[in-house]
Amino acid sequence: MALPPAVAACRRAVRRSLAGLEPADRVLVACSGGADSLALLAATVHEAHRIEVLVLGATVDHGLQDGSAGRADLVVAQMARLGADETASARVRVEGAGQGPEAAARQARYAVLEELAGRAGARRVLLGHTLDDQAETVLLGLARGSGGRSIAGMRPAYGVFVRPLLDVTRAETEAACRAEDIAWWDDPHNEDPRFTRSRVRHVVLPVLERELGPGVAQTLARTAAMLRPDMEALDRMAAVAHDALDGSDGLPLGALHDLDEAVASRVLRLAALAAGAVDADLFHVHVRALVDLAAGDISGQVQLPGHVTAVREAGHLRFRPTTVES
Repeated sequence: MALPPAVAACRRAVRRSLAGLEPADRVLVACSGGADSLALLAATVHEAHRIEVLVLGATVDHGLQDGSAGRADLVVAQMARLGADETASARVRVEGAGQGPEAAARQARYAVLEELAGRAGARRVLLGHTLDDQAETVLLGLARGSGGRSIAGMRPAYGVFVRPLLDVTRAETEAACRAEDIAWWDDPHNEDPRFTRSRVRHVVLPVLERELGPGVAQTLARTAAMLRPDMEALDRMAAVAHDALDGSDGLPLGALHDLDEAVASRVLRLAALAAGAVDADLFHVHVRALVDLAAGDISGQVQLPGHVTAVREAGHLRFRPTTVES
């Protein structure tokens, strides 16, 4: 009997993500109980067991909905039925700290998944983001004016995290679940118009598809794939320049001026982060102010999130803790 195309697409994508693993290695699959993550888990169990790699299924309870603990228990049972060698459930506390609820939940989720992977000795953590998720991310980046880094979308891999399904559509993961008789749960947060991503998914993208023609999601995802190598190349150049320039006296302004602005702005961002600025809150407006300060287009100082202040003095750009007046 021929393998259903959607199942084949998921398995093919996962197979690539497991390259280089050896028998007895472990991978962790993050599973919410939605179609994307269940299709990912089923494909991973099939492909990993072929090469004798063990699969740990893990679900994260954010505690944001009534009955979330019971829902997590159901997902754990379903992961076991699908063939995961081990299962785990973790509850996290979602604290905003100046972030929106979506960003705060994501940060808490990734932190606990990385911790679970470390405890279990899993070499990779597989995430179920699809081509549609990538398209939404690119569109959100465009709308926020977040620059090339955001428009480049989600990375296929970073650290222990891997996103095998970025070339697979949400429709395909649902079709794969139907083909394998896997029932999935639709998170009501994904339908809630209070959340920006939900509005992009259910309102904005359908309008674009209707007005511009089909294939908008694929085009947005392709844009991310095309931009990402450029962004990564610039980031590598900036990292080399930062390591060469950064010293106890700060960043020498003359050497900064010799760099292309695309590299210099990234060097300044790296220096700010090294000084303690908060990555999640360091926006384009802050980096732009650092560029202007280094160029002498503005005077004084630039205060950054994380209680860090940048000053221009003695031919250098220096970072110091922000002084809080009593």
